[in-house]
Amino acid sequence: MLAGLRQRLQRWMRPRGPEVLPVQLDRHRIYVLPTASGLFFGLLLGTMLLGALNFNNNPALLLALLLAGTALASLIAAHMQLSGLRMDAVSAEPVAAGEDLQLRIALSTADARVRRGLCIRLADRFTHTRLDANGTTVALALATTQRGLLPLPRVELRTVQPLGLARAWGYAWPAQALLVYPAPETQAPPLPQAEGGQGHPQLARSGEDPHHLRGYRPGDAPRTVAWKASARRNNLLVREYELPRGGELKLDWQHTHGLPYEQRIRRLARWVDDAEREGRRYALNLPAALPIPYGNGAQHRHLCLRALALLPTEARRG
Repeated sequence: MLAGLRQRLQRWMRPRGPEVLPVQLDRHRIYVLPTASGLFFGLLLGTMLLGALNFNNNPALLLALLLAGTALASLIAAHMQLSGLRMDAVSAEPVAAGEDLQLRIALSTADARVRRGLCIRLADRFTHTRLDANGTTVALALATTQRGLLPLPRVELRTVQPLGLARAWGYAWPAQALLVYPAPETQAPPLPQAEGGQGHPQLARSGEDPHHLRGYRPGDAPRTVAWKASARRNNLLVREYELPRGGELKLDWQHTHGLPYEQRIRRLARWVDDAEREGRRYALNLPAALPIPYGNGAQHRHLCLRALALLPTEARRG
């Protein structure tokens, strides 16, 4: 019941739709209400005031008024903890569906004031941080359930500082969608046969040395790194094999014929991971999409899994 009431109230709170980052919280989008402790404190103050007035006790009346002024000042202080707070960027590395996205939220402030006791909440996950003039980056997990582009929900920023009598909060709603890879099939058959009828690549010699060393390039498989030679030369080197004869894999949509639509995607995702793990060169052909040419490495894997993740759902496809 409380969750439903909270969602209905959020419809009337700013922002009412996704917005482009960076976003700064100002007085128009910060809300302040007493906490449970604040309500109890207010009840206690009311009782003190009634007693002081009833018995004409001036010291008790003065104490109650001073405490009331302190409580009102804490409302303003809680508001100022969020005022000027800025959310600059949100990013996350893609993960397979069912795993948690590890969000990185970059926060900064428009002034030099230190903000303590900040709480950042996203869906049912939250974390606490402290913000100074240099800004900070917080990590927050977001659950995923299906492949594709995952729109971000509202991000709530709140605090109960300095006295815990008031809660100030505001929202940022990044107009951003994060990529979620398809979950690879857990029990998949072996990789399809390589082109040329050979199940594994055969390396062709080039002269007397088949393991020519070259400098590391982004995307090179870790298994090709020559660690001993790299340590001797104080530079990261990899073994460069010649192109395989008949060892290139073509992962085609037709290889999964007869399976349910989503399972075909999951099997291809598993084959992409298996081919990458074995250091194979592979291509990917998907329906209604440009074929991805042969390659390997982290960037090539990302291109293949991204293409699989962005395939239309079976309902849209039908």
